[in-house]
Formats: sequence, C-alpha cells, structure tokens
Amino acid sequence: MIFLAILLGTLTAGIGSVWVAAWLSFGVMSRYTQHMLSLAAGALLATSFMHLLPEAFESTVVPRDLFLTLLIGLVFFFLLDKAELWHHGHEHGASLEKAHHAHEHHHDSHEEGTSGGWAVLAGDSVHCFGDGILIASAFMADLRLGAIAALAVMAHEVPHHMGDLAVLRQAQGPKQAAVLKVSLAGAVTALGGAVGFVLVESLRATLPYFLVIASSSFIYVALADLIPQLQKRLSLRETAAQITWLAIGISSVTLVSLLTH
Repeated sequence: MIFLAILLGTLTAGIGSVWVAAWLSFGVMSRYTQHMLSLAAGALLATSFMHLLPEAFESTVVPRDLFLTLLIGLVFFFLLDKAELWHHGHEHGASLEKAHHAHEHHHDSHEEGTSGGWAVLAGDSVHCFGDGILIASAFMADLRLGAIAALAVMAHEVPHHMGDLAVLRQAQGPKQAAVLKVSLAGAVTALGGAVGFVLVESLRATLPYFLVIASSSFIYVALADLIPQLQKRLSLRETAAQITWLAIGISSVTLVSLLTH
C-alpha cells in the first residue's frame, strides 16, 4: 500500500509538474506565470514549516541535531545552486564567444546547443531522483504527509521545468519533443521513490533526518529562487495579487492536509 502510494505520488510530482509547466509555457495560462510562482512559494513554505519539520521534531532525535541537519541542508543546496549557476554561466559565455565566429564554428555551435540540451536533461534526472527519495521518506512517515510532499515537489518543479522547456526548445526544436524529453526525466522521480522506499525502510531511525533535508530543499527553493523573482516594484493591485496567491499556496497545503487526514 505504501509503495503504491509512493509510486503514484512520485509520478504525479515528476511527470505532472512537466505537463503543468508545458501548459503554462505554451498555453493560455502563460500570462499568469508570476501568480504560479507565488502559489509555489506559499505551498513550499507551508509544507516545510507546518508539516515536514513538525513531523521530524516529534521524533526522539535531539532537536539540536535536526537543526544542524537543516543548516547543513540549506548550505548544501546553496552550494549546489552556485555550481549550477557557474556551469550555466560558463556555457553561456562560450556560446557568446562562438556567436562572434558563427561562420567558422557553425557546426561546433550546433553540437554545443544539442549537448547543452542533454546536459539539462541529465541534471533534471538527478534532481528528480533526489525528489523521489524525499517523497518516499515523507510517505514512510505518514500517507497524509507524503501526499502533501508530493504536491509541494510538483509545485516547486513547475517553474524549474518551464526553464528547461525553454532551453530544450531553443536547442532542439519542437515543443512536443521538449515536453516528451523533460517528462522522461521527470519519470526518474519514481525510480528515486522506489530506492527511497528500500532505503528508508531499512534505516527507519534516520527518517527524521530525511524529512528535515526535504524541508531544507523546499525552504531554499522558496526563499532563494521563487520569492526573489517576485521582489519587483509593482503596483498596489499587483502586490495584492502576489500576496493573495501566496496565501492560496499556503491554504492549499492546509486543505490537502485536512482532506487526506
């Protein structure tokens, strides 16, 4: 029963987030991207502070150890983000240099664009595998918590996949092919869930640490990635809309918690 729930939750988070991202990127909802960022930020923060962390701190683990794990997790995701920014910055710089010599390096530039697209897919697959482990750890603690974590992962992956789809379309063409490739990378979430099921089941005493690591991931994405994109000089009406969608994200997590209790 738990394994089936993990499989369903990971597939929903991994592939569902890609389809939502495609709908937002290419469909009539593309104009509401900023609202979706607010929604995702609220959902991530609510999941971390109202569900994952309280569940972890109800264990017999010393709170100081859990706080240390949270700190290490935040620093780890910061460094991971730095590494990714350095990689993309280096890649972007190389592309600009090639643009100045387009006639001499046309073939090489095309090859770099293609390999860049596959690099995005490889990075997505690794990230989705980790998401699957985090979702599995939440399901192992409680089915309700797992459902909330799966929805939170889905929410925070949507903006990320929107960027991936844009990169793949630029590097490799048709939007249908881009959606298919990112969906396959998203499906790796289920593999991570299966591995997480075996890992957490055999190391159940470490479950609180897995929950805290999941929290650090969600908190970092919300505060370092999503919310900074919302920090712009806006009109009073637009600011009110941001706050409203942030509140909807928080409320939606609470509602899911009540419905799945």
